[in-house]
Amino acid sequence: MSAKNGTVALGLDLGTTNTVVALSDGHGQSNLIEFQGDSAAGPVFRSALCFWEEEHGWNGVAHEAGPWAISEYLQSPLDSRFVQSFKTVAASAQFERALIFNRPFRFEDMGRLFLQKLVAHAGGQLDDRPARVVVGRPVEYAGTRPDPTLARQRYDLMLGEFGTELLYVYEPLGAAFSYAERLTEPATILVADFGGGTTDFSLVRIDEPRAGRRCMPLASSGIGIAGDRFDRRIMDRLVLPFLGKGGQYRSMGKVLEIPGGYFTQFADWSHLALMRNRRTLEELRRLQRDALDPDAIGRMISLIENEQGFPLYDAVGQLKRALSGSQHAEFRFDGDGVRIEAEVCRADFETWIAGDLHRIEAALDAALVRAQVEAEDIDRIFLTGGSSLIPAIRAIFERRFEPQRIATGGELTSIAHGLALIGDQANAADWAA
Repeated sequence: MSAKNGTVALGLDLGTTNTVVALSDGHGQSNLIEFQGDSAAGPVFRSALCFWEEEHGWNGVAHEAGPWAISEYLQSPLDSRFVQSFKTVAASAQFERALIFNRPFRFEDMGRLFLQKLVAHAGGQLDDRPARVVVGRPVEYAGTRPDPTLARQRYDLMLGEFGTELLYVYEPLGAAFSYAERLTEPATILVADFGGGTTDFSLVRIDEPRAGRRCMPLASSGIGIAGDRFDRRIMDRLVLPFLGKGGQYRSMGKVLEIPGGYFTQFADWSHLALMRNRRTLEELRRLQRDALDPDAIGRMISLIENEQGFPLYDAVGQLKRALSGSQHAEFRFDGDGVRIEAEVCRADFETWIAGDLHRIEAALDAALVRAQVEAEDIDRIFLTGGSSLIPAIRAIFERRFEPQRIATGGELTSIAHGLALIGDQANAADWAA
């Protein structure tokens, strides 16, 4: 595979929520790919897929990706399947395949189909790609007992036709390389990347601009907690009690608590999207007959049957973003006869995620210990990723470091930009994880 216009490398930030691509120009610069079409959102391509049955599609199923997947789903929600955050299962040995219209899809299958559409919507900019593809990866994968070796195998299969020289680089290191362009003198920097599925930290020593090797990684750490986990906390507190969580049912003359497994699945977008199957719905209908509050279980069934997962999670995301800019916000959802409204204050949300914030801060401490660097020795702190905008996240760093040392910007694009710049280096392989 050859590339035109002097392009040396492609940086691919395949995020849990959004995907961004950048191309280096061989002269120390990189350019973001702007996607083309009515549904395009600049360089940000939503990490989502929509499937529907069609004879000429792959394995009898056609698909769309990115913001076009959202458009297709909204046009025909009952005849399609919408999947997002599929990156969260990359390192899970428990995930083997998802059944979509009774066809099995492995992680690498979904990934390849996603990348095909990403290329198709790039207006020809990605048709002739460079051989070297620098792929961002989290320091720690999301999920229970994540297997990084398995994730690497799946990514290799997914990207086999996308590039021939694959380099995997920690995502915050990509952001560090991007941020280094702002600096005119040596500095030790801490990069904190708050994504959808993971939070990652990297400490990097930046040399002067004309140095032979300007960036030197010192240490990294991460944890599988980020924006999606915060969404689940909102679901758990506001939505699930309305759908029967904490309720009871009768069984063999006894009154028992409703099993939590259904609510665990419903609160996880990657599982909720797959709950619309005959077996699960039949189990829920049996549970509804025996429940002390059958209407609550009925609301859950209605949301699943009528494919209301996307608008429900969209309402959750809107609340989370509103609370980043205001002390109070209203949660509103109204779909297929299910209506949920609640006034939420930022203090409540911060209480719900307090345990997650403590674990994130522990991961930050681990990075400092590994780098053998004290807080006062860090010259700059660069916060990136969508969840870095949450005030409680920023407060962690303002408490531990002087506010004037903290920088932000390019929350959704800095990683891809830096990955492409790393690929432009003669020693690019030295950055690989």
